[in-house]
Amino acid sequence: MALENDPKEQPLISHLIELRDRILRCLLVVLVVFLCLFPFANEIYTFVASPLLDVLPEGAEMIATQVTSPFFAPFKLSFFAAVFLSVPFLLHQIWAFIAPGLYKNEIKTAFPILVSSIILFYLGVAFSYFIVLGFIFGFFTSVAPDGVVIMTDITEYLNFVLLMFFAFGLTFEIPIATVLLIISGATTPEKLTQKRPYVVIGCFVAGMLLTPADPFSQSMLAIPMWMLFEAGVIAGKIIYKKKEDDDEDEEKAEEES
Repeated sequence: MALENDPKEQPLISHLIELRDRILRCLLVVLVVFLCLFPFANEIYTFVASPLLDVLPEGAEMIATQVTSPFFAPFKLSFFAAVFLSVPFLLHQIWAFIAPGLYKNEIKTAFPILVSSIILFYLGVAFSYFIVLGFIFGFFTSVAPDGVVIMTDITEYLNFVLLMFFAFGLTFEIPIATVLLIISGATTPEKLTQKRPYVVIGCFVAGMLLTPADPFSQSMLAIPMWMLFEAGVIAGKIIYKKKEDDDEDEEKAEEES
């Protein structure tokens, strides 16, 4: 009863209840999507494995080195696919929770950034699947020594692919991070341009850490990171210039008044 009559405690409790409800909704949606996908787990795995299967030489195949791998590899992939497909709903729930606490101008800026981040993440995963994986697997299968039969473990392949999806999905968020830094006033487009050499080095270091230890996958990640950084700087310049123009207009209006 004391909590119900306490005007300071009630808002906190209501926010916690709302947060709990939204988390439960997110878990429920992921579970429902997972249950819908799991009957097709083997077909989904075959689709994800097609970049490797399409370039395997004759007589080569994928294998399962553990007794439970034929079940748990597709199971794991179905779960990650469910989370992947549920991302728009999950981010919508996050947005619905934090939006009431934002000002109108913050909402006007944050909503396009949120939508753009979802699109860019999906584009990063698509880039990894349709372009990067085929190139990497095509190269490595073509340079296998004579007498070596390529037999990739299905669990190891899945771990590799999920790592690549995650790495490229995050990489494609670089323009968003760059724009946020400029909007928040933490830096300016000119300062970022001056730090370009360090950014390029950082891209290749990140490529080394986020991808398997081979120069091809590292370069395939580092170069897009650099290009996306440049795109973020260009977008930041446009936004920064617009912000300066708006500030000048406000100052003129104040002087005239």
